[in-house]
Amino acid sequence: MSAVPLRNNKPAASSLRSITVLGATGSIGDSTMDLLRASPERYQVEALTANGNVEGVVKLAKEFNARFVAVADESKLGELRAALAGTGIASGAGDSAIVEAAQRPADWLMAAVSGAAGLKPALAAVDRGATVALANKECLVCAGDFFMDRAAKAGACILPADSEHNALFQALASGSREELTRVIITASGGPFRTWAAADIEQATLAQALKHPNWSMGQKITIDSASMMNKGLEVIEASYLFALAPDEIDVLVHPQSIVHGMVEFRDYSVMAQLGSPDMRTPIAHCLGWPDRIPGRAAPLDLAKIGALTFEAPDYARFPGLKLAYDALRTGSGATTVYNAANEIAVAAFIAQKIRFGAIARLVEATMNEWVRAGNLAPLSSADDAIAVDHKARKMAATLLPQIAAKAS
Repeated sequence: MSAVPLRNNKPAASSLRSITVLGATGSIGDSTMDLLRASPERYQVEALTANGNVEGVVKLAKEFNARFVAVADESKLGELRAALAGTGIASGAGDSAIVEAAQRPADWLMAAVSGAAGLKPALAAVDRGATVALANKECLVCAGDFFMDRAAKAGACILPADSEHNALFQALASGSREELTRVIITASGGPFRTWAAADIEQATLAQALKHPNWSMGQKITIDSASMMNKGLEVIEASYLFALAPDEIDVLVHPQSIVHGMVEFRDYSVMAQLGSPDMRTPIAHCLGWPDRIPGRAAPLDLAKIGALTFEAPDYARFPGLKLAYDALRTGSGATTVYNAANEIAVAAFIAQKIRFGAIARLVEATMNEWVRAGNLAPLSSADDAIAVDHKARKMAATLLPQIAAKAS
């Protein structure tokens, strides 16, 4: 059975659901906590984690009467314990404490720890058969095959929390996998949708961070500007729903109202629409198999007036094409794609490379990875993490020559 629940296999909803939120102080965590705050009678918070924001996570722990709190930064254990003194809330710090939070007996877990650091905690929840709302791209991009296989074997339920994948999940309820012909992931096009290639090449950090629709963290906003985020979502969709690359299309939709579509063999197309607010897909995951009251603004199509669509331009946004190349290559190539992109984005933020060099560094790293004969199937989290680390080093080594090249 697929780890992503398909049509007609919904479990009975429980009256009270215990919740763990990994990454509670980030943007996804903030949206999740807002939804929990709106329905206190439905949820009991088991554990909360943060990277290093002790003040923020302690404030949430006290508000929601959490039973366990952890921060990834080991140096902040003393500060965390002092802040929790007298509350009776257990605490820990470091990677092992984040894994411990995931292992605690919550029915439902939000996996929103960013980066490869989120893989082992998410697997810890999967291995105990939990329902996991997945907002960490790296779990699938770096380890999609065995992550989904382990989830299926453990009886875990994977619910896609990203807006696009959650839209596909909802639209897929209209038919069976055998009836599907393709899925369509929408993209806003980011701030450079109408820019000429030469202008994109020279774009500044401030310009890259001006997303027209979504309020997100710095890294994902830059990924949206380069359309690397859409490449990552193509990879995720392939693993989540067992789709071949040719079964996944991307359509640029500037209004960000239609989040995903599924086409069936009779050419009916089912779409999920909603205001551009992450609380909508998270609410769907929180309530599933039921629906809970939302916190996003209701959709007013008459006020919006028009919805437009256009094909993606792979010449101006080569990062999207590279994602398809990585999927077809397999054997860790998607891990390399993600790792090299993270190195490239960090270099762009540090003003070491131009915006246009982000995709060039990713392509160079992928090509060098294949030339060096590194392709091999991944069979564990340690395999994926090892490839991630090696690819980051390779990208860092290639960085100076990419930075030195003229556009």
